[in-house]
Amino acid sequence: MAAAIRLLAAAVTLALLSCFPSAVSSRRDVLELGDADFDYLSTGHETMLVKFYAPWCGHCKKLAPEFDKAATRLKGSVQLAKVDCTAHSETCGRFGVSGYPTLKIFRNGRDSAPYDGPRSADGIYHYMKKQTGPDSVHLKTEEDLQTFITHYDASVIGVFSGADGSRLSEFLRAAALLREQFRFAHTADLKLGEKHGVKSEGVLLFRPPRLSNKFEENVVVFQDFLTIGSLRRFIRDNIYGLCPHMTVENRDSLRVRDLLTAYYDLDFHRNIRGSNYWRNRVMKMASTFSRRGLTFSVANKKDFLFELEDDFGLGTSDGGELPFVTIRTKLGHKYTMREEFTRDGQSLERFLDDYFAGRLKRYIKSEPVPERNTAAVKVVVAESFDDVVNDREKDVLIQFYSRSCSHCKKLEPVYRELAETLSSDPNIVIAKMNAADNDVPLGYDVQGYPTMYFAPVGKKDEPIRYEGGRELRDFLKFLKSEASHRLVVGGLKTEL
Repeated sequence: MAAAIRLLAAAVTLALLSCFPSAVSSRRDVLELGDADFDYLSTGHETMLVKFYAPWCGHCKKLAPEFDKAATRLKGSVQLAKVDCTAHSETCGRFGVSGYPTLKIFRNGRDSAPYDGPRSADGIYHYMKKQTGPDSVHLKTEEDLQTFITHYDASVIGVFSGADGSRLSEFLRAAALLREQFRFAHTADLKLGEKHGVKSEGVLLFRPPRLSNKFEENVVVFQDFLTIGSLRRFIRDNIYGLCPHMTVENRDSLRVRDLLTAYYDLDFHRNIRGSNYWRNRVMKMASTFSRRGLTFSVANKKDFLFELEDDFGLGTSDGGELPFVTIRTKLGHKYTMREEFTRDGQSLERFLDDYFAGRLKRYIKSEPVPERNTAAVKVVVAESFDDVVNDREKDVLIQFYSRSCSHCKKLEPVYRELAETLSSDPNIVIAKMNAADNDVPLGYDVQGYPTMYFAPVGKKDEPIRYEGGRELRDFLKFLKSEASHRLVVGGLKTEL
């Protein structure tokens, strides 16, 4: 009987596995390591990405399916592994794991570097593919060079006169430090550089062939004094060109400047020509306007749908197949092109003329301004933030909250009591803003709820984050020390 039950269980298991083969294979592709076998098993892999996690961790649960998918795609080139720190605390402690999930790159069993790349399956795949093989590929022939530069990503190639020079050594050191971000190769044959305008030692930066265009050179030459720092700056300043392809992985590095982005059905893997159709129109404007302090980019609309809707109020029904165009400045100001993107590019030119002339109205995500705002705690929305919080004659304590936040709900009666206690004070305002549905102004760092800031008279551009207790006496003590006037409680000035 027991044997029959085991056979039936095995049959059911096989049936389930056949229904979900991809999920099972992806889980099996992640190596499980622990205190007893970590050193032994990890030394057998040239490159390995290890996830240190805890089963109860929400971020770990969110990462797990992406990690599994990446493991399957990287099978045979990079081993992905995981360590449950609740069961194997010795190993996690040995590698300094203090939070979850922590990802580290190991080479032949040795802790090589922290993993600070994307947490999506695609992002992990592309990041770790760059970790395989040598830091810099040795090119010996013209065919080697052409094969290397014919790639989806940019290529950085050092051209040197011999295999033992100091400049080559410095280049290789730079490649070892920067390989996570860029692709490197080198040659000891100067002839390979002559075709591209290099007759002496130097570095060639080849932009991706898919982004080739008539508005700029596809190859940029670096011949300055070679150091790790100078090479890093050269790559950073030139790799993107006039109009890069913005992705989820590189958006933060592009948004350090004022940035215009055209979002459309961009797919450089399957449709290079179609993807470059709209990009060429953006490039034309970039070649005219880039000297005025604005940078340009294109992006796949599908990768940024939530951001377009949440940050700019643009839905999938807007524009149809035509590109969305937005500007996001480094100060956080946002603008959208409301006119349809015309194929002759003139609508984009008009949009840019209006932007530089200061005629565009900023887009601000905001709830409606309340018609009545008579409660003790004043309701602030993005549209009324300047009028209320930046009122030059009043000190303002503002709470940023979310309707779904349990801590905010717990604070609400205390915060309301504070406002009622100070309702007779003409110099102070107790306010709140739903930060989930309104843009938070620059200078207010809101990463969780509730977050509170005090904006004093005369220092509205230097708000003070409130870090104190959450009882009435705690708030009153803080306001007594920071307020520009003596507090008025119940109509009387007080020496709290």
